[in-house]
Amino acid sequence: MLKNIDRKTTKTYVGFTNDVDERLNKHNTNKGAKSTKGYKWVVIYKKRFINKKDALSYEYSLKKDKKKRITLLNDFNKSKN
Repeated sequence: MLKNIDRKTTKTYVGFTNDVDERLNKHNTNKGAKSTKGYKWVVIYKKRFINKKDALSYEYSLKKDKKKRITLLNDFNKSKN
C-alpha cells in the first residue's frame, strides 16, 4: 500500500507487484497506474505471498476494505512519530 507524500490531503493506493522498488519508482515517475500520476509516493505497507492468486485476492479485499486501509495508514503514522 502506498501513501502520497506531497499533498495536504492523504491518498492511498493498493497494488500488486513482484518488485516493490521498481513499481514505486514507476509510480513516482508517472509511469505507473493512472490514478497515481502527479503524486509522490512512499510504501507504508507490504505483504509477501507464496502465490499470485493469494496476493491478488488480498489486494482485491484490501482495495474494498476502507477500515483496514485506514488502520494500516494510522499504524504507519504512529510508527513515524
